[in-house]
Parts: sequence; C-alpha cells; structure tokens
Amino acid sequence: MPIRSIVIVGGGTAGWMAAAALVGRFERQPIKITVVESPEIRTVGVGEATVPGIRDFFRDLGVSEAEVMRASQGTVKLGIDFVDWSAPGESFFHPFGLYGAPSRGVAFHHFWQKARLAGERHPIGDYSLATAMAKANRFMPRLDKPSGDLGVFDWAVHFDAGRFAQFLAGYSTKRGVTHVEGMVRNVHRNGESGLITELELNDGRILAGDLFIDCSGFRALLIGQTMGERYVDWTDLLPCDRAVAIPCRGGPGPLTPYTRSTARAAGWQWRIPLQHRVGNGYVYSSRHLSDDEAVATLRGSLEGEPLAEPNMLRFTTGHRTRFWSGNCVALGLAAGFLEPLESTSITLIQTGIEKLIELFPDKSFQPALADEFNRTTILEYERIRDFLLLHYWANGRHGEPMWDECRTLALPDGLARKLSLFQARGKLVRYTWETFHDPSWISMYAGFGITPDRYDPLADFFSNEEVRDALWRMRETVNGLATAAPLHDQFIAANCAAAN
Repeated sequence: MPIRSIVIVGGGTAGWMAAAALVGRFERQPIKITVVESPEIRTVGVGEATVPGIRDFFRDLGVSEAEVMRASQGTVKLGIDFVDWSAPGESFFHPFGLYGAPSRGVAFHHFWQKARLAGERHPIGDYSLATAMAKANRFMPRLDKPSGDLGVFDWAVHFDAGRFAQFLAGYSTKRGVTHVEGMVRNVHRNGESGLITELELNDGRILAGDLFIDCSGFRALLIGQTMGERYVDWTDLLPCDRAVAIPCRGGPGPLTPYTRSTARAAGWQWRIPLQHRVGNGYVYSSRHLSDDEAVATLRGSLEGEPLAEPNMLRFTTGHRTRFWSGNCVALGLAAGFLEPLESTSITLIQTGIEKLIELFPDKSFQPALADEFNRTTILEYERIRDFLLLHYWANGRHGEPMWDECRTLALPDGLARKLSLFQARGKLVRYTWETFHDPSWISMYAGFGITPDRYDPLADFFSNEEVRDALWRMRETVNGLATAAPLHDQFIAANCAAAN
C-alpha cells in the first residue's frame, strides 16, 4: 500500500522546502508530488536568517551554498549580536562555534571561570573564532591549516526568503513536481477513516492525494480547520505577539556577517544584511506597545531608505497539539510559531521534513508513526522555547514593564534544572532533541552574567599562572586566524555575488 501521491498545500519557504526534499529523496519512485498555492495569498516570508543546519539541507539537495546565495542575495551568518539585552549600552555575541580548547577532559569554560575568579577579565568571546571574524567583518569557509578546537566554527546564511522559495520552486519543478495555482475551496474527507481524500479548488478542479502536507501558514487550513487540531498557547512564557517588518537600503558601512538583535522598550529589533537590502523588524508585545508606536520606532531606526510599506504580523507563540493527524502533516507556520529571536523557523521546517522522511508511512498510516513524529516535535519545540525564554528571563533592562515582568516568569522545570546545575558548578545539561548545543548555552549564560562561583575541581590540575598563559596563547591564535580571513565583502564578491 505505498504512497503514490503527495499534495502540499501552500508554497512559500515551507512548501517548496518540502517539495524539493521529497522529490530528491523519492527519486525514481512513482510518487506524484503537487504543490498548490494561490497567488492571492501573500506568504509571510519568514526565515531570512538561518542556523548552520540549513547547509545540510543544501547538501541533501545537491546544491552549494554559493549557488543558493547567488540566487537569493545571500550573505554569511556567523552568529547573532545581542545589543542592549544584558543592560542598555552593553552587547554580547552568540557565535556558531566552540569557545577555547578543553584539557584533560575538562571543558574550556571551567578554565575560563577559574581565570575569572583569579582576576582575569577577558570576555569568553575572545576565545571564539566565529566571534572574532564577525567583529572584524571577515569570513573564510574553512581553515587552510588545522588549528585544533580553536579553529572550529560553523556558519549559516542570510537570504531573501521569497527568492529562496523561487529557487526551490525551480529546483523542484525541473525534477517533476507539479505546480498548481489555485485557492482551496473545500477539503473532502473519508466518512469512515477521517482521512483527507481530495481538495476542491475555487475553479472546480479536484486534487486527490494519499498524503497531504499543510504549509498554509497561520491559516492552518488542513491541520487546524479540517483536522481540528487545537493550538497550545505559550504567550504566558514568551510575551511578544506582534511584529512589523520594513526592508531598507543598506547604509555606508561594511556588509556584516551576522544578525543583530537589539532590545527595545517592549520587544526587540532584528537587522539582517543581504546583498541588495537590509531586513529590519520589530517584534513586540501588544500589551506594552501599540502598532503605531512600533512602526514609528522601526522607521526611526532604519539606516537607509525604506523599500516597502510596513508589513504587520500578528501571531500566537505555540504549536498544534498534533502536527501529524491522520494523513495530514503540518510544517512551518501551520504547525506552530516560535518568534525569530534565534532564527529557528526554517530549522523546524527542515527537521519536520527529515522526521517525515524517516517515518514515512504507507496508505495504512499506522498511528505509531504519527505518535513518534508528534512526540519528538513537541520536545523540539519545548527545547527551543526554553532557550528563547532564557533571553527574556535573564534580561538586565530595569524600569520597563515588559522586561520587568519577564524577570518574574516561572521557568519550566527543564530550564530551571539547567540553570540550577550551571549556577551550582558550571554543569551543562543536554536534553534529547536540543537544537542548541553547549556553546550556545554558554554564550547566553556568559552574556547575561550568569556565572557560577565554582568550577570543575579537575581544572586545578593547572595553576592559575598556567591557565593564564594558556588563555593568552588561545587569544593570540584566535586573533591570528581571524585576521588571516578575507573581508566578508570580498568573500561575497568573489564567490557568490548575485546577478541582480
């Protein structure tokens, strides 16, 4: 009873990522893949910034980073610069890569903590190659000479989400995916099984299928309106429920290889540099700021001429109770939404596709497959939620109602346990289905001043003087490697400059 027809409702980033991945994985198999989307429905265009896992997606498709970046006006992302979060006037960097080097089975942050307690004041970012390159606006895709852990870094991309979707659409249709333009008017289900059987379009056309993938965005046409899967609301933990976006021309400065997140009075503002423009947006809490105030704040901070009118978005942070129901699987905004603070929207689409392929059903749609998909996806959402929540809970902005309220939030048990163990002795806890690894948590702890007064006693194998000398050598190595890298502008011009 093999699946022979897949219908994807909605294009955009989620729909075309699903189509591209599935047509590649099921090459030479008689499975018809159809994407139906309406030109009358505007896509949200989420995910202009990504995390390094997106490059695995490129490799699975058999395309290079440079190819994607040329098609989507892309740039390099080495991490995120957090401005005014820990306190007004202060900033820290969340890099993609390691900090320092371990020794004798002891993680580097314990040696850094030992040195800090002995009077050293160098920030932990001084031991990160990704951070050093980002600060210098430099980038190299790989080192010519291995440098141990000090040379370990990763990178992601910024891209125009609309152009990325167009690139994937071209990729998919060349490989046999059918593209149908039309608005879904009715969804028909089997009266006994409850499975979706076909879609009826406004013009009367019928699209039958075995497996239906809901990429219809916040409408959640299939998973919500048809299958009735309710929404789990996390607004009590993550307060922002609005966003306004305005692209603008880039300023006179260099093309920076990182995203910037700047805390504002009732939320935060993103800056995403692309080759042809800069993406800007203000994510905020409607309980603490009006839409007009948000637009005015964003307009007033643009570095160049605005290129479009404000795009207003309303959202509820959370997810569907089930992402896979019957023969319907939801991806992207139809499945749930976690604000773009750490660029996880596309990550959740990508991992959803990977899990669907791993658990791919036949026409019997065995419940155990959907149960496992739903279980692991909920865990993934919860882990990301907790990482985002840490940003709000640990903030150092005092006298602003939203931020003051965030510091009083009751933390979920998993996050509370992580914090207590780190504060006790720098112990890092890793759960299953964690999107962010230990270096990311270290960057948050250090950036917000969450540092324990104790460290691993095994670090005392080395004296304070030996640790101090080793840290000095690490800083020198990191600075030397960063200085040897070409400027980000030069790398883009030489390798992946867009034609238009």
